[in-house]
Amino acid sequence: MDATARQTISPIYDDLRLVDAARLRRLIRMGAYDGHTHGLARTKLQANLIVLPSRFARDFQQFCLRNPKSCPLVGVSRHGSPLLPTLGDIDARFDAPRYNIYRFGELSRHQADIIALWRDDLAAFALGSSFTFEHALIERGVELRPVAAGRTLPMFRSAIPTFGVGPFGGEMVVSMRPIRSEDIDKVRAVTARYPHAHGAPIHVGEPSMIGIDDIRLPDWGDATELRRGEVPVFWASGTTARNAIQRARLDISITQTPGHMLITDIDARVDVGAFKIF
Repeated sequence: MDATARQTISPIYDDLRLVDAARLRRLIRMGAYDGHTHGLARTKLQANLIVLPSRFARDFQQFCLRNPKSCPLVGVSRHGSPLLPTLGDIDARFDAPRYNIYRFGELSRHQADIIALWRDDLAAFALGSSFTFEHALIERGVELRPVAAGRTLPMFRSAIPTFGVGPFGGEMVVSMRPIRSEDIDKVRAVTARYPHAHGAPIHVGEPSMIGIDDIRLPDWGDATELRRGEVPVFWASGTTARNAIQRARLDISITQTPGHMLITDIDARVDVGAFKIF
């Protein structure tokens, strides 16, 4: 398990549930909040962040476009710029609550911002996150125990291959939520309305059918037990992109820490076709 994934609930987390996206980002920029973003800015799109050298940007963008279920591309900065203006007042250097820094594919350290690391030859990408649809499930009576407990979803390397582009490839990574069997059809219908946030599940039921031997042993995130009456439900995960850039062993790459997403100004239910990609 990724040691960075284990979460604690900030004492101000419950108060932040009522805070709008702009104010929440200001708190993050000030260093006043560095916790997980489950359930925050409930009507807005949340996004994974990927930063890498711009000489690899074209290949990575094509990788995302060829693997839209795992890597729904919702924003791209101009080369050398940390700004993602089509998503709001977003600066990739300090608008995620916490960052992971990778050197040649290995996790080097964690930081509260990446201002000192930013270079003119970097590019930033935003990929829609499934956190975006969690509020809609909860409002419809679907229990999401990892969210309530402030834990990072368990994520697994599956046996489903991605379409490789340049140095980027590898397996699809999936996240798992335990869902009551009577809620499965509701979950499929609700999440299908969010194609920019991974959409409907890619698999329901037996994990071995997608190459997962033991759901008690996730590759990232926190293990989550199945209770009586629950079924494991799997979604394509933006961690697929992180897996791909780690495999590419770039001299530097940066992501948000799992569970600590970018909060955008985009409405959660926006049509995916509305995104403008530079």
